[in-house]
Amino acid sequence: MNRSRKPDISSAGLHMLAMGLMLCDHLWATLFPAQEWLTCIGRLAFPIFAFLAAEGFRRTHSLRRYLLRLLGWALLSEIPFNLMVGGSVLYPYHQNVLWTFLLALLTIALMEKCRARLRPVFAVPACAALILLGFLLGYAALLDYFGAGVLTVLTFYFFKGQNWKNRLGQFLCMYFLNVALLGGYYYAFSLFGYEIEVFQQGLALLALIPIWLYRGRQGLHGKAFRLFCYAFYPAHMLLLFILRAWVLR
Repeated sequence: MNRSRKPDISSAGLHMLAMGLMLCDHLWATLFPAQEWLTCIGRLAFPIFAFLAAEGFRRTHSLRRYLLRLLGWALLSEIPFNLMVGGSVLYPYHQNVLWTFLLALLTIALMEKCRARLRPVFAVPACAALILLGFLLGYAALLDYFGAGVLTVLTFYFFKGQNWKNRLGQFLCMYFLNVALLGGYYYAFSLFGYEIEVFQQGLALLALIPIWLYRGRQGLHGKAFRLFCYAFYPAHMLLLFILRAWVLR
């Protein structure tokens, strides 16, 4: 008897989806500020990238090369990010998201070393201290999504299974990080006589839908695709900066 295959999305599909959503958010920030729906759907991009970063950490054959690659692209992306966000080559008030991922993955790597080398009685407080340090450094360094961004990657590192307990953990952590911690701008409307508030950043929880459709399938991969995914980040920001400068001249 043929069983119907469960719907799923590959790692490559998640990458493409997240890049498209990120582009929507950046289009709103640069060229179409009146189109607020662009940034609403753009809220879904970061959690998907954070999930892929945690998944990449687990699947990489060389953590050292993975981290060095992130470092290189973070440095390469800094000027395009500064130009898009601050309009100048130097903009120390906000750092690009690859630094967030790099800090999160370094935190995970150090935690794994602690768990491997220390007894549990020492490893648990050491890991807790590392998590707190990563969280605080995210804010101190003014990384994209701040300390909450670091904890988002850690959320997908700790809750990594397909069972309901891990999905519940992901949901609760995502709610705390995006609604309780980041909060910010919200939409208010009435429903059956009740005033409802929906935080714009809270829309990031919808990213769990495509994330939960991922079942380990890699899909399109290879050096060319990986290069495209990394290069898309600085390239699209630089292009948006140029287009905005051309439109506003």
